[in-house]
Amino acid sequence: MLPTLRQMQYLKLLSEHGSFSRAAEACYVTQPTLSAGIQELEKILGAPVVDRARSGVILTAAGQEAVRRATSILAQTEDLVQAARGAGQPLAGRFRLGVIPTVAPYLLPRALPMLRDQFPKLRLFLREDLTQRLIASLKAGSLDAALIALPYDMTGLDWAHVEHDELLAAAPANHPMAMQDRVDPASLEGQDVILLEDGHCLRDHALAACGLEPPKGVGDEESFAATSLPTLVQMIGSGLGVSFLPAMAVQAGLAENAPVTVRPLATAQSSREIVVAWRAGSSRAAEGRLLAETLRAA
Repeated sequence: MLPTLRQMQYLKLLSEHGSFSRAAEACYVTQPTLSAGIQELEKILGAPVVDRARSGVILTAAGQEAVRRATSILAQTEDLVQAARGAGQPLAGRFRLGVIPTVAPYLLPRALPMLRDQFPKLRLFLREDLTQRLIASLKAGSLDAALIALPYDMTGLDWAHVEHDELLAAAPANHPMAMQDRVDPASLEGQDVILLEDGHCLRDHALAACGLEPPKGVGDEESFAATSLPTLVQMIGSGLGVSFLPAMAVQAGLAENAPVTVRPLATAQSSREIVVAWRAGSSRAAEGRLLAETLRAA
């Protein structure tokens, strides 16, 4: 006998929720039904997959390996279903797209009307999150594609180009930078550099493009960091330091109402690449490429 998809789903939800009652609720079955399914799975595998303790459910080594494989199998099975439903109808039905916060507010307002007009049967579900979590969701099968920025570790993923987004230097309006046509990244050494908080890939892209080290404050802690681009612009305009903004956001009006000077960088590598990414081997690869093509037109 082989494990069923239902049994693998039970185990996956059990690992996510850490209790039989919450896992049963998540998959709309009774707790005895889910427990019986897990017991049958253990008989088939010939090994226990969970330790039942008062504090909750703990996966055994065999259970952890089973969850890892089950996650991949369930994702591929869902790909199969979606591919069959959308055969001959690209970008029709449900499509779950993740988008990083430094792209979503600036590209999607232009792209969503085009997607609606060109693909009227598309049911697009958007999730905005940081790159690391979006990629984890992609690999786990809870997203079909993600709109992210490179460079980033793309092991296990394929992707299609959308655009190159230039990084621009930004400073308070009365900063000497306002007198320059282009800013030499070396001139920023020793200045108060404000970046997005750790976890935003734009932070790493900006540092890499300018060859700068992360700013340090007292006790090796940054003196200032921002949680979003609008907050970052306000901090720059308040005279707290200089930073970097993506051209996509500036063109969308991010800095229009703040006393901020924005200038291009005098370096050939001051850009990030915006791409649509999906799991390598996914049956939705063609739709990922089509989505990238549509976003490129936007």
